[in-house]
Amino acid sequence: MKTEIAAWFSLLFATKNNILKVSDSKNAKKAKKEGTMFGYVRADKPYLYMKDDVLYRAMYCGVCKGIGQVCGQTARIGLSYDVTFLSAIMHNILGLDVKIEKQHCLTHCIRARQMAEVDELTRQLGALNTTLVYYKYTDDIEDGDRGRGKRLWFKKGFKRVKKAYPEIERIVRENLAKQAQIEKAKTDSVDRAADATAKMLSEFSDYALGEKATANTRNLFYAVGKWIYLIDALDDYDKDLKKGAYNPFVLAYNAPCKQALLSGEHGEEVRYIFHAIFFDIRENLGGITLRYNSDLTDNILLRGLPKMTQQIMSGCDCDGRKTKERRKAEKADKSAKKENTK
Repeated sequence: MKTEIAAWFSLLFATKNNILKVSDSKNAKKAKKEGTMFGYVRADKPYLYMKDDVLYRAMYCGVCKGIGQVCGQTARIGLSYDVTFLSAIMHNILGLDVKIEKQHCLTHCIRARQMAEVDELTRQLGALNTTLVYYKYTDDIEDGDRGRGKRLWFKKGFKRVKKAYPEIERIVRENLAKQAQIEKAKTDSVDRAADATAKMLSEFSDYALGEKATANTRNLFYAVGKWIYLIDALDDYDKDLKKGAYNPFVLAYNAPCKQALLSGEHGEEVRYIFHAIFFDIRENLGGITLRYNSDLTDNILLRGLPKMTQQIMSGCDCDGRKTKERRKAEKADKSAKKENTK
């Protein structure tokens, strides 16, 4: 009992002080900024059935509990819906039935919520989530940014992952090291820039799916990983350009801003890159046998990712709000129109 109380206060303190917040629909932008996961993998809510929304939320809670079992309670604050998507599709591919029942937890101690039971796959995903967060802050520290204090919340959980799931830690560590080499080399190829992150997700899928892994699953998760890296790069175009940080789109096209890139001569080429990824996703998804209803995963992959891409390209953030750069551009356009009417 004392342990649960201590864990509760640790979790409450971390959340209250904005150490790190999960990327649900209300604070995904904060989570992306802090670096839990990217926070781009979303369902297209208007086209999501109620049953699938309930399932997705339950699996979110299940992954959260899985993180707690493997990595300790404080590591749960790094949870994101990106990893929940992996849980949804991998359970379906493996044919693992998700058992859901109303339960309480540390963050929902008063009102019970529908939660998925924790199984081995959920624990593996919890280990992946914590490892990604830990190495994200390690990278920030090496780059001279803040992150040393935040990383402490995941240090114990990371040690547990290295002991219980050394292969997951190796997959993340080696591919992130390759990603760092690519970025240090200032690679101007968009495809090469995304390769290490795409391979990381592909290799993890092979590990998690085991005998059920196929060329189609490998290619599907590669494409999803590639999309995540590139949509993040496109979203950060203006910020990276201003800071002088690595961004493959900046190096490849050298446009003065994201809006100029997408409205200029290279706009169609950038759109084609993402359309090619969506084609790969559709083709490989069609070759995968899903054991249960695929409405949820189809919604995310076939509707959610294209919708998010359109949002980012139109100058909005993950939650559909206009970015600072878009508001400035609209203000400048209005001013120009007023001058022309005088």
